[in-house]
This record gives sequence, structure tokens and C-alpha cells, in this order.
Amino acid sequence: MSHNLELAQKHAWNLARTLMTTVILFRSDDEYGVLPADELEDAEVEALYEYDPHAGARSVH
Repeated sequence: MSHNLELAQKHAWNLARTLMTTVILFRSDDEYGVLPADELEDAEVEALYEYDPHAGARSVH
């Protein structure tokens, strides 16, 4: 988890391209994290961005 949104965004895009799957950048309390989209089931996090290795990034809101 990271406190820096810009750093988390860079890691999210890199992870999406490495895994070749969609990942979600989320916020939990005051930290940011990244998980593959199909593994994000925790209702206590706020999804912010979706990173698709084929289509790029888009805001979830």
C-alpha cells in the first residue's frame, strides 16, 4: 500500500501490463492499493481507477 497516489497509479499501470489483466486502484483509509479486478471483493475500499492493458486507464466514478 502507498500513501502517494501518483506512485500507486504508475504501479497499477505496470501491474496491468505485466499480468495482462484489468487491475483496480483503490483507496482504503488514507492508503492506495492495487488488485486484479476479479480479486477485489472488500466492501471497505473505494475503487478509484481501472487499468486495462488493452484500453488504458479510466476513472471508476
